[in-house]
Amino acid sequence: MPRKANAPEQIIGKLRQAEIMMNQGSTVAEVCRKIEVTDQTYFRWRKEYGGMRVDQAKRLKSLEEENIRLKKLVADLSLDKAILKEAASGNY
Repeated sequence: MPRKANAPEQIIGKLRQAEIMMNQGSTVAEVCRKIEVTDQTYFRWRKEYGGMRVDQAKRLKSLEEENIRLKKLVADLSLDKAILKEAASGNY
């Protein structure tokens, strides 16, 4: 079954909906069934997005993407440096 990706705005909306249902006396299993996620996904989302506003979640995702891009750049530059260092020493 293909995985359904949820945007941060949708996740925060579902978490708010779940919180309201939990305050009304529903169990975690019932809440997860209503918001159409597994228990594991619910707790993972709550850990990552709990108490967050939509604008904060968007900013978090953009920072994560930028961090990934920068890590790739550093890895490429480190590899280039190592290649140049080896070529300059004459051990090729």
